[in-house]
Amino acid sequence: MSRQITIRPSGHVFQAQEGETILEAALREGYMLPYGCRNGACGSCKGKVIEGTVDHGNSQDSVLPGAERQRGGALFCQARPQSDLLIECREIGAVKDIMVKTLPCRVQMLERVAPDVMRIRLKLPAAERLQFLAGQYIDILLKDGTRRSLSMANPPHDDGMLELHLRNYGGPFSTHVFTQMKEKDILRFEGPLGSFYLREDSSKPVVLVAGGTGFAPIKAIVEHAIHNKLKRPMVLYRGARRPADLYLNDLPQQWQREHGVTYVPVLSDVAADDRWNGRRGLVHHAVMDDIPDLSGHEVYACGAPAMIEAARRDFSARCGLPEAAFYADAFTPAASPES
Repeated sequence: MSRQITIRPSGHVFQAQEGETILEAALREGYMLPYGCRNGACGSCKGKVIEGTVDHGNSQDSVLPGAERQRGGALFCQARPQSDLLIECREIGAVKDIMVKTLPCRVQMLERVAPDVMRIRLKLPAAERLQFLAGQYIDILLKDGTRRSLSMANPPHDDGMLELHLRNYGGPFSTHVFTQMKEKDILRFEGPLGSFYLREDSSKPVVLVAGGTGFAPIKAIVEHAIHNKLKRPMVLYRGARRPADLYLNDLPQQWQREHGVTYVPVLSDVAADDRWNGRRGLVHHAVMDDIPDLSGHEVYACGAPAMIEAARRDFSARCGLPEAAFYADAFTPAASPES
């Protein structure tokens, strides 16, 4: 049985088929709702059910507490309609006209940029290009039917090849990449996906927070902003454990030197022999120390769910950041080992 879903305030109406989540149904019918991880870990798809009932599925209490559910809150990537619904959420007009494609690609280059991070460049068929927004991701489609989500590190104008950054978490796909994958291997992917991208209709200063390989979509956003000569103040806080984890570190240093993008690397587990004279501690704490009032900013954060959750909470509660000004893409090793 299908369920009718009406979006407020736009008034758009679509049908959810049996078993579909609200997000799956909306995307299938061409309505772009915000989302990031699509497994309930990041909170990007959070909205409100005004009328009707839903099954909340695998929604995590840390992202959607019980009290918020009782007030109608829902994670649309997990919630399945049990009746017709009236929901309240933002819609993203900048994405809805971009076609999601399934394409083959060839591994053009494999470069180990850190002991446990591989930079992969994928070449598309000669007649194909992928239209996407800086910050979005693709799903690598594996032969066993599973998917591995990886953010694109290249900006949209540089679309001759797709660039991915993969950390070796020890899962089957990353183990294959680090031990068996060769240049000229053929892969298939679906994309672009996700609603993590720079909102260009705003003039607010931008704070970028990257942890680990969360640097990949942040790199795409910064290079897109530089290419388009965007004038908004931009500062990048990059968290890592040790200096070796700051892979491609010359690049953000170049952005700062040549384009005025302030760069603040922050290490959380410095050893005595690291000879590190920079910032230490948690990366989101460095943001709060430097910018105690975030009420007039936009924050774009990408990294581990714990970092995203802490930044979202603390930036809002302690620094006055409006919830609508926090954009996040959470990498979830437990649910998707290769993010």
